[in-house]
Amino acid sequence: MSLVTEGISVRFGGLMAIDDVSFTLEPGAIVGLIGPNGAGKTTLVNVLSGFQKPSAGEVRVDGRRLAGATPDAFARAGIARTFQAVRLFKRLSVSENLEVGLVANGLSRNLARERAKGLLAEFLPGDRAHMPAAALTYGEERKVGIARALALEPSYLLLDEPAAGMAAAEVEDLRGAIVRIHAAYGCGILVVEHNMALIFALCDRIHVLGSGRTLAIGSPEEISANATVREAYLGVSETVSA
Repeated sequence: MSLVTEGISVRFGGLMAIDDVSFTLEPGAIVGLIGPNGAGKTTLVNVLSGFQKPSAGEVRVDGRRLAGATPDAFARAGIARTFQAVRLFKRLSVSENLEVGLVANGLSRNLARERAKGLLAEFLPGDRAHMPAAALTYGEERKVGIARALALEPSYLLLDEPAAGMAAAEVEDLRGAIVRIHAAYGCGILVVEHNMALIFALCDRIHVLGSGRTLAIGSPEEISANATVREAYLGVSETVSA
């Protein structure tokens, strides 16, 4: 049981965005995906969620081959994701933003409303389900984006830069939310981030990309001490700070 890529490559014209990358996310694991800008992180997440067809290689979800399938097929297989841009429906209420996706996936309106209510109680303080999404703060928008993905009860949750643009207090709040998700739902969680403190605090294992290729895979301690990773990030032999 796992979300796996083997030998994934993605080419955009003459640019090789991903080059022979193999990756594994097991249920219950929290894996960080890091790398300098342009390393191929979001492209790999797009492959893992069906938004990008690979030029070569294989994607399997719990043994089922899905490379080249549509995003809705990936969602039905148990994969949910967030995006760097949250993309809420600003004219709908916060609850309706969750309900839309649930109804589209076959739930009745009543059941969708109840599930949305429960998730929002976990992610937002107070009774904010009926307020317009346009009234949310930036940090609240990002948490609603995570709740919307989690509403599908995925086996694998992919978070694409969830802390981007957040203040330190918001990042700490986000870290606590991810820990609670992990404890309550047991899904495999992939966290793509530039915030190294968050990655090192959360993750069991870290996968490092550089120029579309895997540079290293290991524990936070192993990655922090890895000379190849230090060179990719800093250009000098200094420890990557957690």
